[in-house]
Amino acid sequence: MSLLLLLVTVLNGSPVTAGSHAPPAADPDAIREWNTIASDTIGTNLGATRPSGQVVIWHGFVSAAVYNAVVGIRGDYAPYRWQVRGPSTASPEAAAVAAAHRVLVTYFPASQAPLDAAYAESLARIPEGSAKTQGVAFGEQAAEHLIDLREGDGRDAPVQFTAPPAPGVWRPTPPSHQPFIDPWLGRLRPMLLTSPAQFRPGVPPALSSTRYARDVNEVRTMGAKTGSPRTAFQTETALFFGGNLAVQIQAALQDYTARHHLGIAETARLFAAANTSATDAVVAAWDAKLHYGRWRPITAIQLADTDGNPATPADPQWQPLLVTPPHPDYISGHATVAGAVTQTLSGLLGTLRLDLTLFSEATGTTRHYEYADRLNEDMINARVWAGIHFRSADVAGCRAGSRIGAWAVTHYFRPLRSSHAQASPTARPTCPQTGTR
Repeated sequence: MSLLLLLVTVLNGSPVTAGSHAPPAADPDAIREWNTIASDTIGTNLGATRPSGQVVIWHGFVSAAVYNAVVGIRGDYAPYRWQVRGPSTASPEAAAVAAAHRVLVTYFPASQAPLDAAYAESLARIPEGSAKTQGVAFGEQAAEHLIDLREGDGRDAPVQFTAPPAPGVWRPTPPSHQPFIDPWLGRLRPMLLTSPAQFRPGVPPALSSTRYARDVNEVRTMGAKTGSPRTAFQTETALFFGGNLAVQIQAALQDYTARHHLGIAETARLFAAANTSATDAVVAAWDAKLHYGRWRPITAIQLADTDGNPATPADPQWQPLLVTPPHPDYISGHATVAGAVTQTLSGLLGTLRLDLTLFSEATGTTRHYEYADRLNEDMINARVWAGIHFRSADVAGCRAGSRIGAWAVTHYFRPLRSSHAQASPTARPTCPQTGTR
């Protein structure tokens, strides 16, 4: 062995033989880059401020395809509903780029030109050769499998909310009085669960109950647009979580995987697990919204003289801090998604210490959440302080999401190599144990 070869051997910790080649390109930055591209593409096509959980669904599709493309080559983790393996000599980076591109172009053909340009730019950074060619081919295959899996899944089905207005029943809310947006989400075939109703929560508090009166009066006071005793921190919390939660989650995952230097398989897994569980959280939340059809605080407070509860006086002029989204109260989509994502991440990492940093475009501020339950506590409170959800809808949402997250890590994304041993999923739920105030 020459002196130079010996030096390389010592530095790398492994023998080097004549004719050896560099390993296939596997930069996890490609996953983060295409996650950003996905967010931009979805926002462009749906509208960045669309008050629906639909945004999350597309991230679930893209992330699942990218995950299969990467782990199908690397072999670190069990693929998502797929048994095909790619060549070990293929580039997982090229596969990830190809998979993301194909899924986005398929579902958002109006964006093909910018997607093709980004695709060419990404592939240009990967060295030419058989590894790149094989990676692209396998990524395309992974994307096609995901697209086939989602065929006929209920997207855009003609689902309608038909319950007539009555005390406790949802109806369009001011100022725009929009109809129930994207009700088909509640009938969409889940990605991980067996049915949309698998973790459907129990009934919301009866209109005649003390708990219902407590919910109404809390929102009336703390969620009012004017005259509320909210502190500056409470108002900022309501505003912080008043924007596009899906975009906040993607940015937080990008930041986490970069700061913790996760490899390409671990990065793909984190995005896929979080986004598929978030997808099913949206499906579960919309299932409950369709099933229970509970009215929003603005309706309940303005029409409180019709609910039969003497502890809830009516205020026909009451307005919430934030505009009420056009779908029923029970359960909270934001709280369900946050509960699912935090429980999923806790299960993957084996700890409630998540070390997540979230940014809000609504406030221009950043918040760091060391622990999962603190994030969920703020989310539950935020929707009450915004005046758009009853506390019972937030708490039930978080708990349903937590069950979805636990299901995700128990049934999917398992390690296949002893060197990637699964952290012991934490049995402790990530939601606050009681409804916080």
